[in-house]
Amino acid sequence: MTIGTPEQTTPERSELDPRGLTTGVAAYVLWGLFPAFWPLLDPAAPVEVLAHRIVWTAVLMSVVLTVLRRWRDLRGLGVRGWLAMTAAALFIAVNWGMFIWGVSVGRVVEAALGYYMTPLVGVLLGVLVLRERLRWTQWTAIGLACLAVLVIAVGNGTVPWLSMVLACSFGVYGLFKAIVRVPAAAGLAAEGLILLVPAAVYLLVLESSGAGTFIDLGPAHLLLMISAGPATAVPLLFYSSAARRLPLTTLGVLLYINPTLQFLWGVLVVGEQMPPARWAGFALVWLALIVFTTDLLVSGFRGPGREKHSRARSA
Repeated sequence: MTIGTPEQTTPERSELDPRGLTTGVAAYVLWGLFPAFWPLLDPAAPVEVLAHRIVWTAVLMSVVLTVLRRWRDLRGLGVRGWLAMTAAALFIAVNWGMFIWGVSVGRVVEAALGYYMTPLVGVLLGVLVLRERLRWTQWTAIGLACLAVLVIAVGNGTVPWLSMVLACSFGVYGLFKAIVRVPAAAGLAAEGLILLVPAAVYLLVLESSGAGTFIDLGPAHLLLMISAGPATAVPLLFYSSAARRLPLTTLGVLLYINPTLQFLWGVLVVGEQMPPARWAGFALVWLALIVFTTDLLVSGFRGPGREKHSRARSA
């Protein structure tokens, strides 16, 4: 079981669908451009941005489910299903919040490292939680990723904790999402609704105290804050379309578009420093992903009996 993208998919497909490839690339490119979007919401604090992201995503997805008449997708979840959705919502909120904070303080490269590591964390969670057995190539990839963290920690004098929080929170989010088999749109709506009340209460308190930025900075800022909802939902809906049309191995390769664009943004646009230890750590992670992806592709060519993979979507 590999956890790295946001939804359960239909059975493996052997052919490439041009529409699926287009929507898959579009989804990962939009996620990869998130470091360019969230700074537009300054001077709102990361927690305020997170709360608006939750509220407007919940509102938008509620409208989408109403228009598509898909509320039935959430019926019959039961107590266990809603508990799993609640846990997933909490972990994705942590992931969203930490990413927004990381971008706001100029730690885009460290955030990108976290998303590079996410598939490997998903595999490790499969071992620790689901008692799955890994092939030696998968263990090799995980070992290289652990070595990368050690190299960066020794070189920088501090553990890349933001990377680890992002990778682990998204990996655990995927684990809970694997328990509840609902379409991506319904799942995102449910997560938003679960988090809606605390997020809305926080924003009301913030605005009433005069510390909020939503109303006071003009219509352009207000619209940007509202656009956090579509920015969250649109790439997920693109991904959902791709997941129904593409083989799992293809989506597994495409997912690296996201952290690669984030990495390039951090280095080339933001100008974050890349000391030798960080380059060495990233080189080890990239090597780990080459090993992991090669194993994924090889296992994907083994026919109907090959291992099935679950996938869990962030932001």
